[in-house]
Amino acid sequence: MVKVGVIGCGHWGPNHIRIFSSLPNSRAVMCADVSEERLSAVKALYPSITTTKNYKDILKSQEVDAVCIAVPTSAHFDLTKEALEAGKHVLCEKPLSLTPSECEHLKETAERCKKVLMVGHVFIFNPGINELKKYIAGGELGQIHYAHSERTNLGPFRYDVNALWDLAPHDISIFNYLFGSRPKSVSSRGQKCLGTSLEDLAFATLEYPNDILVNIHVSWLDPKKVRQITIVGDKKMVTWDDLDNLGPVRLYDKHVEKTSLYYETYGEFQLLSREGSITLPKVSFAEPLKLQSQYFIDCIEKGKHPEIADAQKGCDVVRTLVAIQESINQRGIPVEVI
Repeated sequence: MVKVGVIGCGHWGPNHIRIFSSLPNSRAVMCADVSEERLSAVKALYPSITTTKNYKDILKSQEVDAVCIAVPTSAHFDLTKEALEAGKHVLCEKPLSLTPSECEHLKETAERCKKVLMVGHVFIFNPGINELKKYIAGGELGQIHYAHSERTNLGPFRYDVNALWDLAPHDISIFNYLFGSRPKSVSSRGQKCLGTSLEDLAFATLEYPNDILVNIHVSWLDPKKVRQITIVGDKKMVTWDDLDNLGPVRLYDKHVEKTSLYYETYGEFQLLSREGSITLPKVSFAEPLKLQSQYFIDCIEKGKHPEIADAQKGCDVVRTLVAIQESINQRGIPVEVI
C-alpha cells in the first residue's frame, strides 16, 4: 500500500485524492492547502484524511511514501525538488516547471535520490489517444502528412500562466507521444484579447521529424468547449473527439491518388480523392486519471522508470512551450526547439 500526500486542493487536487483513495494499492493519507475552506471541503468528503495548511507536514511525515503536486505552475519546481530531497516519490502536474534547466535539475535530483518522478500528462493515458498511437505505429494511416488539434472553451481563466502554458502542454505531450519525438521548430502567434498581461489564445505550428506538420489552437475565449485532434495520412485519416462518448475515434478510409493519365490542360497527372468507409473502433471508457495514477503507483511498487511520462518527457514539453512563447513574443518568427 503506497501512501500518498496531495499538495494543493483547488480545482484538480481533490480528483487526485479521490483516485488515490480508490486504487487497491494506494491511499491518500494527507493533503495540504493554504485555504481552510478547501481543506474543510476535502475533509467532509474524506473524513479519514489528515489535513494541514503547511505542506512541509506532508514532506516530514514518515507515513507518506509519495507526493502529488497540484499547485500553480510557478511553485512546481521548488515543491518537486523539496519533495524528492525529502525522500518522496513525486507525481507533478503539468507542466513540470517553467524552464528546461529547472526540468533537467529535477530529473537529476530524482536520479540522485533514486525516486520516481512523473509528470501529469494525463492525455497520454486516454484510451482514445492510445488508439491513435496504434494506428500510427501499425502503419494504418501510411505516411503522416499533418495533424491539427483544437482545445478551446470560454474559460476557465488563470492568472499564473497564459492559455498556451495552461492548455497546450496537453496537445504537445500527445503529439510527442504519437510521433515519438519533440518538434524540431515552431512558429506561433498569440493574442491578449481580454486586455490582461497574459495571452488568452494561441495558434502554434510545430514541425516534427519526417516532414510532419502540426497545428495547435488553444483558447480561453471560444463559445464552445472543443477537445479534438485530426491526423491525415496518405492511406487513411483519423479523428479523435474527447467529448464524443459514443465514438471518440473515427477512422476514415480516405486518401488522394495521382492518376497516370496525361492531361494537357492540367499537367502530367490529376489528383483524385478516394473515399471509403468510416470505422468507429470500440474504445474503452476507462478514466485516464485513474490509469495515470495506477501507472505511477505500479512504478513505485515495481521499481520501474515511468518512461512514458518521465522528467525527460516533461522537459521536452517545456522546451517546446518556451520556443512557442519566444515565437509569440517575436510575432511569429520560426524558433528552433533546443
